Amino acid sequence: MNRDMIDWNEVWKEQMLMQNQSQHAVDCAAIWDKKENAQLFLKMFQGKGEKLIENTLKDLPLTPESRVLDIGAGPGTLAIPLSEMVSHVTAVEPSPGMIGVLQDQITENDIGNIKCVHKRWEDVEIGSDLEGSYDVVIASYSLGMPDIKEAVRKMEAASSRYVYIYWFAGETSWDANFKALWPSLHGTNYYPAPKCDILYNVLYRMGIYPHINVIPFEHVHRFSSEEESVDHFKSYFNITEQHQDAILRDYLKDHLEEDDDGAVILRGLTTRVKMWWEKGCDSGE
Repeated sequence: MNRDMIDWNEVWKEQMLMQNQSQHAVDCAAIWDKKENAQLFLKMFQGKGEKLIENTLKDLPLTPESRVLDIGAGPGTLAIPLSEMVSHVTAVEPSPGMIGVLQDQITENDIGNIKCVHKRWEDVEIGSDLEGSYDVVIASYSLGMPDIKEAVRKMEAASSRYVYIYWFAGETSWDANFKALWPSLHGTNYYPAPKCDILYNVLYRMGIYPHINVIPFEHVHRFSSEEESVDHFKSYFNITEQHQDAILRDYLKDHLEEDDDGAVILRGLTTRVKMWWEKGCDSGE
C-alpha cells in the first residue's frame, strides 16, 4: 500500500467512530459531569504526579508576559500553576464537573488572570470565545476531537508562535481495563482511540514536522475505599445493571492495591508523547 495515498485524518475519524460505537456512545466529557470524579482526577496529579506537571511546565517557552491557551484544561492541572507564571490563561473545558473544580480553585486562590470557556474545542469561535492570539497553545491529553486535522488548524489559527500537543502511544492502562471488561459488561469488543502514530501522519501531511518526546508515566487512581472506586468507574464503563456492577467489583478486587496510608489504588503504565512545533519552522530548526 502506498502510504502517500492514505488519508490519515479519515483513519483518525474512523477509529474515533469505532471507539464511540464500541463504548455505546459514552461521551468522554460526560464521564466528568460529576465534580467528585473531577476531584479524584485532580488528586492523581498531587503527590508523585506533581513531578509530571512540573516537568511539563518547565519545558514550555514561557515568560511573565506570555498568553497561554489551554485546550481541555480539566480541573486546572496546568491552568492553575500557569496562572502564576504568565500574564493570561484561557482555559477551554467542555465538562461541567471539570470546569466546576477549576472555577472553585480560581475562587479559592483569588486568581484573576484565567478566563474559562465552557465549550468543546470544536465549538469554540476564535473571534468571540478567545482573546486575541496566544504565544503558546496547549492541548494536554485532550485530543478527543473527531476531526483532528480541523482541530489542529484551529490551534494554529489561535497561536502566534508555539503549539504543544500531548497524546498516547501504544495501549494505555485504561485501554487494558476496557479490553478486559467491556465484552463481559456489554457483549461487544472495545476499540481504543487512535494513537500518536496516526496523529503524526496527520501532522506530516499538513506540512507540520514536530519535535517529539516520549514520556513513560505510571497512571495511579487513588480512592479512600473499594466502594469509592466502584462508584467512580461506573460512569467509565457505562454500568446500569446489577450484574454489571458485580463484574466491575470482581475485577477491581483483583487489581486494586492497598497503599501504606490505607487508601486503595489502581495502577497502570502509560506511554505519553509530547509533540510541539513553532509556526513557520520545521523540527530541524
